Amino acid sequence: MAFPLFRTTALVALLTSAGMAQAATDITFWHSMEGPLGERVAKLAQDFNASQSDYVVHAVYKGNYGESMNAGIAAFRAGNAPDILQVFEVGTATMMYAKGAIKPVQALSESVGDPIDPSAFLGAVAGYYSSPDGKLVSMPFNSSTPVLYYNKDAFKKAGLDPEHPPKTWPEVAEAAKKLRAAGMECGYSSAWPSWVLLENFAAWHNVPYASQDNGFGGLDARLRLDSPLFKKHLGFLSEMAKAGTFTYGGRGDAGNALFTSGKCGMYTGSSGMRASIIKTGGFAFGTSTLPYYPDVQGAPQNSIIGGASLWVFSGKSDAAYKGVIKFFKFLASPTQAAAWHQGTGYVPVTKAGYQATKESGFYDKNPGTEIAVRQLDANTTANSRGIRLGYLPQIRDIEDSTMEQIFAGQTSPEEGLKKMNTQGNALLERFQKSVK
Repeated sequence: MAFPLFRTTALVALLTSAGMAQAATDITFWHSMEGPLGERVAKLAQDFNASQSDYVVHAVYKGNYGESMNAGIAAFRAGNAPDILQVFEVGTATMMYAKGAIKPVQALSESVGDPIDPSAFLGAVAGYYSSPDGKLVSMPFNSSTPVLYYNKDAFKKAGLDPEHPPKTWPEVAEAAKKLRAAGMECGYSSAWPSWVLLENFAAWHNVPYASQDNGFGGLDARLRLDSPLFKKHLGFLSEMAKAGTFTYGGRGDAGNALFTSGKCGMYTGSSGMRASIIKTGGFAFGTSTLPYYPDVQGAPQNSIIGGASLWVFSGKSDAAYKGVIKFFKFLASPTQAAAWHQGTGYVPVTKAGYQATKESGFYDKNPGTEIAVRQLDANTTANSRGIRLGYLPQIRDIEDSTMEQIFAGQTSPEEGLKKMNTQGNALLERFQKSVK
C-alpha cells in the first residue's frame, strides 16, 4: 500500500527522530561543585549537550569532595559507578592505585581514536595528574591554588594601603593588629588549613613535606613535618591566635564565610573562591600572593595545585567512553577553559585557555586574577611539584585536628608536629603494604 507523500515524509521524520533518541548515549558525571560553581558545572553540561546529539551528560551533585569520592568508590563496588567522578587532588594516589577500577584518561582517549595531548595543559597541572611515564591518568578540570584575599574597605578603615597588601608573614601579623584595632572581628584566617598552612607552605618555601619527592618518587615516602621551619610557622600562628589576630575558621572551606561576610580582613583560600566572593561579598576586595618568611632562602618558590580532576570508571560501554572523551575535549577547548577560569577563579588548565584570557584583556580589567597562574608559573623543584601520598585525606584529618589543638593552646607546635608525623607515617606504611 502506498502512503501519501506528506505521510511518508512525516513517518521518515518520526523514525529518524526516534533513531536519534535511541542513539544518544547517557553519561553520568558526579561532582562536588555547589552554589555558583555548581551552576557553572550544570551550564557546562547543558552547553555540551546542546553542541551535539550523540551524548547526554547528566551532572549530579554528590556532596563535598570526601563524600563524593566515598560515594563513587561504594558505587563501583556495588556495580553501578558513574561514568565520570570528580576527585579532589589528595585522592589522586588512592585512585591511581585502584587497579581495575579506573581507565587512565590518556590511554582511553587513544584507544577510542580521539587522543588527548598532555602538552596542551599547563605543566604544573598535567604533571600532577600524570603517571611516572608522563601520561595523564585523570582529566584536569578545576585546578586551583591558594592566594591571599583582603578586604580593601577594611584596609582603608584601618589606615592600611589597599593597593599594597602584606607580602610576608610578619607583615600579615602587623596588618592583622591594625584591622582588629579598627574594629574587625578577625584579622586573618585561612581555608583548608592542611593544604594552605602545611602543604603549600612547604612548596612556597621549597622545603620537603615528605620524603621521596613528596611521594612522587615511591610508595615508601614518609612525612617530614618535624623540621624547624614548620615549628616556626605553627609557633608564629599560635602566637597570633593568642593575640587575637588569627582566627581558626574550621576545616576545609568552612571558614570562607568569615571573609565573605566581612568579618575577617585577610584570608588565604582557594583561587576558585573568587566567584563566591563576587556573588556574596558586599565589599571591594583584592587578591595577592601567599605570604612567606623573608629569611628563608629561595622563598617564594611556587605554590601547588588543589581542586580536582575527573576520573573515568572501568566497565562502561565503548559508546560511553567515546562520549566521555568528547566531553573532556569540550571542557579543554580554549573557549570553555578560558570562560571557566574567568568566571570562577580556578586556573586555566590549558595553555590555550590561558592565552585566550590574556589576549582578551581580562587580566588588565580584573587586577589580581592572574596571581594564581603566576604562583604556579615556575620551574618546580622536588619539594614544590606537588604531593602524591596515599591516605592523604586521612592524613589531613590528623593534621587539622592537631592544628586545632595547637591554635587552642592545648598542645605545643613541637608536640603537635611530632604527633602528625607519627600518626601520618603509620597510615603511609599501611597504604604501602596494601598496594604491594
